[in-house]
Amino acid sequence: MHKLLLENLSNPALLFFILGIIAIYLKSDLEIPANSSKFISLYLLFSIGFKGGQELTHETFSSEIVYSILLGILISILIPLYAFQILKRRLSIADSGAIAASYGSVSAVTFVTAASYLEAHAMHLNGHMVAIMAMMESPAIIMGLFLISIYSKNEKHHLDKWTAIRHSLTNGSVVLILGSLVIGLLANAKQAEGIKPFTNDIFKGFLAIFLLDMGITSGRKLKSFFSYGWFPFLFSLVLPLVNGCAFAWISGFVTDDVSSRFIFAILAASASYIAVPAAMKIAVPNADPGLYLPMALAVTFPINITIGMPLYFMIAQF
Repeated sequence: MHKLLLENLSNPALLFFILGIIAIYLKSDLEIPANSSKFISLYLLFSIGFKGGQELTHETFSSEIVYSILLGILISILIPLYAFQILKRRLSIADSGAIAASYGSVSAVTFVTAASYLEAHAMHLNGHMVAIMAMMESPAIIMGLFLISIYSKNEKHHLDKWTAIRHSLTNGSVVLILGSLVIGLLANAKQAEGIKPFTNDIFKGFLAIFLLDMGITSGRKLKSFFSYGWFPFLFSLVLPLVNGCAFAWISGFVTDDVSSRFIFAILAASASYIAVPAAMKIAVPNADPGLYLPMALAVTFPINITIGMPLYFMIAQF
């Protein structure tokens, strides 16, 4: 565990993330242009989706894959249920629902970083895990909205909820990663070889620059976050580690594959800071993005890529 943690802390991608946070506290004018950041995030999703599709061509559809899909959907429904019960004791119903949805959903960037982590350990990402990741976005959002509608005393306009659900199903990141997965599945090995320099060779460089941008964004979000007191910080620190460790173990009942168990842990531990905030902005405008965004991005994301990954990997191996 100690060796894995040290190895992870010396990872260039992670160090660029830390550099971004340091730059904010040094009041540096270091910044990644918004258009460049968006392009890099699209590239990362495209690359991981396409490679996942290529991996799927080597896989045989089995009961293990069916059970894995069911486990992924169960995770995205179950986590919002118990997270909401914890959160509503201290926070408003709207904020509790938005945060619960975030933690039931997944972070595509954490997933991409985890794929890179597997590659560094000479292990490959199974293609069906890419599909499961994409499937987990919508159930968590729907569950968050459902919990808010049950517990909220104020009547909400139904159109807002259905608009948010539709948005979660047609979200750009979901469409791109699933579309790339299908294209990777349809392309033969010779055709895929033609774009391999783009999908594989420059991947780690783009990931490092994107994590630098994430570090800058996290540093900015942290400044206002601590005004909410200790509870949100403690929740966003502890829950991901508990979820990740639990599902690294539970997934052993579905699959023996170490890489898939590690990815299940990452999916359970990560929190969405792209798809869920976009949906909640439409459906629950009174939920405070100044609370659920920093929880997912400034606390949960760093804890997963520093301590979380070596910990989940170790549990998955045993």
